Amino acid sequence: MTFSSIIRILGRSPLATELLNKLKRHHCLELNGIARLPKGLVASALAQQEGRNLLAVTATLEEAGRWVAGLEAMGWQTVLFYPTSEALPYELSYSDESEMTWGQMQVLADLVQKEEITANAKPIAIVATERALQSHLPPPAAFKPYCLTLARGMVQDSKILDRQLASMGYDRVALVEMEGQWSRRGDIVDVFPVAAELPVRLEWFGDDLEQIREFDPSSQRSLDKIDRLILTPTDFSGIVGAALAQRWSLKTNREEPPPVPPLGGNEEEGEGKVIKRLLGLAFDRPASILDYLPPNTLVVIDEPGQCEAHSNRWFENAEEQWEVCDRESTKTANSIPSPPKIHRSFAESMADVEGFDRIYFSELAESTFSVLAASSPPINLASRPVPVMPHQFAKLSQTLREERDRGFTIFLVSAQPSRSVSLLSEHDCPAQFVVNPRDYLAIDKLQLQHIPIALKYSGLAELEGFILPTFRIVLICDREFYGQHSLATFSYIRKRRRAASKQVDPNKLSPGDFVVHRQHGVGKFIKLERLTINRELASIY
Repeated sequence: MTFSSIIRILGRSPLATELLNKLKRHHCLELNGIARLPKGLVASALAQQEGRNLLAVTATLEEAGRWVAGLEAMGWQTVLFYPTSEALPYELSYSDESEMTWGQMQVLADLVQKEEITANAKPIAIVATERALQSHLPPPAAFKPYCLTLARGMVQDSKILDRQLASMGYDRVALVEMEGQWSRRGDIVDVFPVAAELPVRLEWFGDDLEQIREFDPSSQRSLDKIDRLILTPTDFSGIVGAALAQRWSLKTNREEPPPVPPLGGNEEEGEGKVIKRLLGLAFDRPASILDYLPPNTLVVIDEPGQCEAHSNRWFENAEEQWEVCDRESTKTANSIPSPPKIHRSFAESMADVEGFDRIYFSELAESTFSVLAASSPPINLASRPVPVMPHQFAKLSQTLREERDRGFTIFLVSAQPSRSVSLLSEHDCPAQFVVNPRDYLAIDKLQLQHIPIALKYSGLAELEGFILPTFRIVLICDREFYGQHSLATFSYIRKRRRAASKQVDPNKLSPGDFVVHRQHGVGKFIKLERLTINRELASIY
């Protein structure tokens, strides 16, 4: 949460108020001349200022990974990476990999859970590519019945759970060790959800669900208790197959399974491998990620021109593949219909985006995006980079003094903030390191005194310093200070929902236990106290 204080300053600025007012009037903003890091900061500030969810849409998975790494340090309690496939919806390879499907299930499950507990839910951020705007999902009304919510104390016939797990695609085994498996031993049911870090153990007493516990799959030992759980299907085949069967039975009054259009492939692939390609036959209007979002979501399109270019290339390939499938269908002797066209152009996807408040970000001062029809003129935020001067601390200090004299707020974000502060002080640019980035009173005081504020960040985000004159803020990082660059490779790696058993609970610590503090390193736990900090009661240990 290193950038939470910067988000707070941006959100309280007069320009942010003006942008929010324009967004309310026009439901659309086009912000040009802004680099990658300030894009995330401005989007987070505008969304968090009004308690909105955020959907960031990028052109590639690599760029989406950069957004995820940045947003995780920007005050969001939950940042979800929604993966998408480059496969075409009419070819055999459209059967996504399990990791990608399970990643989508995890995001959809969180959105379903958020809808059920809207009153207490905190805003979340979702990052996806422009491919997520294509029709590739069952409608929410068809997906939600396959999401099983289990809560401690609920009453249900435990035998019904067996049929539900089977319909959701879970494999029954003797011992649960992998995701997508379940087992039963009397009134104890073990399930390994595809969206969880650890499997869970359901302990029934008759029809009452008494306990839900996580357990270690290697030792089978029960761990911490949890109050509720949402189980999602293992894939979309069951949902699509059930919808196809229902449509076929209503149309023909027959219970035999419907015929499969000739989409290529071979019998060895199996029905489950090709069933998702029948999405257009199963539903009149297949859904995109937009159909699952809460209505208060703020949608951000990063570099719409690049998104449009990537989408157009994919659309051309999909159109060609669909025409091939259509020709093959007309050659068959039976009356099996050709697969309906479910791919759409970027302009058609943008038409769905217009149902939300949206912001278009472009790094260039003059956007080349041709589809946008904003009712208000673009706003140039005039962001510019800080000159990279590795180990030239005198020149960097002079630059910071000039910006300080102009009344700009200066932040230094570094993995070694104490050293950076000392180097600046040696060159007549005093700065101060704030250990807690949420110590807003100390940061506000330093801001009023025009003293550069140093914050510690050692994450994987690719940071580049910038000067944002429209918000009167400057940020420098280790790239400008020491010439250091992030060596992280940004690609999709599914992050499972963190298990409660693997989270540190200070109430379970005993005096003398060794702990690793995120900011202070290794130490010993002594006691837990309740202190008032920034007018809020907090637990300090």
